[in-house]
Amino acid sequence: MRKSVSAIRSRMSGMKHKEEHSRFGALFKEFILGGQDGLVNVLGVVLGVAVGTSELKVIIIAGLAAAFAESFSMAAVAYTSAKAEEDYYNSELAREKFEVKNVPKIERKEIYDLYYKKGFRGKLLNQIVDEICSNNKRWISVMMKEELDLTNEFIKPYRSAFIVGLAALIGSFIPLTAFFFVPIHTAIYVSVIVSAIALFITGIFEAKINLASWWKKGLELMVIGMSAAAIGFAVGKIFGG
Repeated sequence: MRKSVSAIRSRMSGMKHKEEHSRFGALFKEFILGGQDGLVNVLGVVLGVAVGTSELKVIIIAGLAAAFAESFSMAAVAYTSAKAEEDYYNSELAREKFEVKNVPKIERKEIYDLYYKKGFRGKLLNQIVDEICSNNKRWISVMMKEELDLTNEFIKPYRSAFIVGLAALIGSFIPLTAFFFVPIHTAIYVSVIVSAIALFITGIFEAKINLASWWKKGLELMVIGMSAAAIGFAVGKIFGG
């Protein structure tokens, strides 16, 4: 029993580090979502317009329009998605509160079964169940996390909208910037090369967070971006003047 208690305490002591890591991972995931989408979409647009026309002003206007429209669109999607997730969490929370109040024996049995499956037995298992069920707030929190695998810790609609929208805007300027400084023909190559490097580096950072293969993830994001560039280039060639 002492060994089991020590294991519980050890796991609880590492929760703060795990939560901080998860919070960073969630924020980074949102930033990647917006940045990658902004970069890939604007890259396709500017390449399509660049090979279809020789007017630098048209290319820049099209790129800027795509950049700002894309950043707003991504921010709106991030907000509505997070809001829907928040609404679902709140509905499940209300249901758990109702069940704890009206059918506590059934809910207590669910707590018992949850920790029985984790390997706890006998007196220690009963102590854990008694401790959890002695506080309704803690009881409901455990049910939400352990039974339903739900948490509202990272659900922040306005934060998600801001991060994704800002990242999309930043990502959008990566393929567009070259057209402000060098001739169109050169800017096309610079834009593709810089965008490919940016996507590959982003993939490396994402792989570090997810403990995945850095070169596979980097290559994956780069291929996605270059596919969009190829589509934009093809459209410009086919329909360009």
